Amino acid sequence: MAIDTTPTPVAERRTAARLSTRDRLVLFVLCAAQFMVALDFSVLNVALPVLGADLGMSTSALQWAVTAFALPSGGFLLLFGRIGDLYGRRRLFLCGLALFGAASLLATLAWNPASFLTGRALQGLGAAAIVPTGMSLLTTTFPEGPARDRALGISGTLLSLGFTVGMVAGGVLTDLLSWRSTMGLLALFALVVLPLAPRLLPESRTPERPRLDVPGAVAVTGGLLALIYALTTAAEHGFGRIDVLVALVAGLVLLAAFVAVESRTSAPLVSLPMLRRRTVAWGNLGGLVTFSMMSTVVFVLTLYLQEVLGLGAFETGLVFGVQGVLSVVAGSCAPRVIGRFGARRTLVGALAGQGAVGLSLLALGEGGWSVVLATAAVSLASMCHLGAIISYGLTVTSGVPDEEQGLATGLVTSTQQVGITVGIPLLGVLATTATDLRTGVHTVLVLDAVIVLAAAVLVAVGLRVARAESGAVEAETVGTR
Repeated sequence: MAIDTTPTPVAERRTAARLSTRDRLVLFVLCAAQFMVALDFSVLNVALPVLGADLGMSTSALQWAVTAFALPSGGFLLLFGRIGDLYGRRRLFLCGLALFGAASLLATLAWNPASFLTGRALQGLGAAAIVPTGMSLLTTTFPEGPARDRALGISGTLLSLGFTVGMVAGGVLTDLLSWRSTMGLLALFALVVLPLAPRLLPESRTPERPRLDVPGAVAVTGGLLALIYALTTAAEHGFGRIDVLVALVAGLVLLAAFVAVESRTSAPLVSLPMLRRRTVAWGNLGGLVTFSMMSTVVFVLTLYLQEVLGLGAFETGLVFGVQGVLSVVAGSCAPRVIGRFGARRTLVGALAGQGAVGLSLLALGEGGWSVVLATAAVSLASMCHLGAIISYGLTVTSGVPDEEQGLATGLVTSTQQVGITVGIPLLGVLATTATDLRTGVHTVLVLDAVIVLAAAVLVAVGLRVARAESGAVEAETVGTR
């Protein structure tokens, strides 16, 4: 009797998920670049007081060490994502890497505030080129299905881990060496990755080259720059300042003008039909909430651990180090969960888990056991958060043709940047301005959890389809496996 050697669906998925040696090297290059950018978001935070004293920057001016990076890195994401689509993602990725490395070296050698802030701004511009092109190179290199799930799982893990490692490494490097070593580390990363990238990464662009939507580019870039400036400045000084209010209004007006421009141009920077896709709209909402609310939890817990419980900077870093380790575990498990349940169900479940675990932090007190609770809760919430990151990226990019992957991933990465930016100004300020820090932190945690749980419900409703269409829905995330 003949033996049936046809692979089972499970076996097919496992085979498809296996990566060749070259695939692994490509993934290493792309993930190392993403890790480097994620590291830059947090590695300097602990070093800011020392940096200010060394360069003669006032306390109020220190926010520009963060804002100078956040403005271009968030403002130019969509534009650079589209430029990569049209003129070559690999080419723009390499230019971004070179600029980021040179800017990191300038920030390392800075001799005054102006030279340092120039380096930070150029770092942000390089990051704006690296992030969307790196993500679109990943999604076009690895076909939709188990291979892409695994690649995005690793990328999402390193993105989360980079932010956490930065918090720990920043304190260690500043104590052992100086604040300049934090910027030198980033330059070293770029120096390692840049020589490997040209040999490994394939060029990728759209087959046709429609003209660039200049009015749309000006409107969306200006709108994002104004909005990010308003929110990052408000985090330090509140929303009462005139420049914050003017920037906030200008940003909203420019983004509204962008929508109007895109509805009339023949070659839009952002396809409005794409924004109307259920997966793109609701997937990005889930991404915006998971990033903004998790960054808020990390911020207020950092305050609580140091100001209420009396932990030092290094001890606080260790708490978040545990979070980073469990994020790696979550990153390795997430593709399997997505393969079983689909990206959409995983996104909803991960958001619900993040919100539910966040509620447990309301039990924080002033005893030593609160350190254990904070460590366990933030680690479990981060595991859910990482599942949401990976599944929302898959939800948004699933079914999008290769020629529009740069645009789709530009939306994904813009959501990440805006999410990281808006959470702390909108909620974190409630903790920093409260008469009693403990009460303020609890208020923030309640609002944070409610927002995440509400988002889980909205995303579930937004992504649901009639029972008769359920097979087609899951075809994007499960059926292709």
